[in-house]
Amino acid sequence: MRKINWTLLFLAFLATASILSYGIAVAERSILIAIIATIVLYASFKGAAIYRKRKPVT
Repeated sequence: MRKINWTLLFLAFLATASILSYGIAVAERSILIAIIATIVLYASFKGAAIYRKRKPVT
């Protein structure tokens, strides 16, 4: 059984939560929620890319 990579799991959870927030932003017609969700999504993808570059996942 493989070891769980908690850092990447947390970043994946952040990305999923921010995509979910887009739906909430549309329902609430809130541009602020959409902007925050975009920033969090970008940060989680960028963080995962940096993490994978430093520690290759096998």
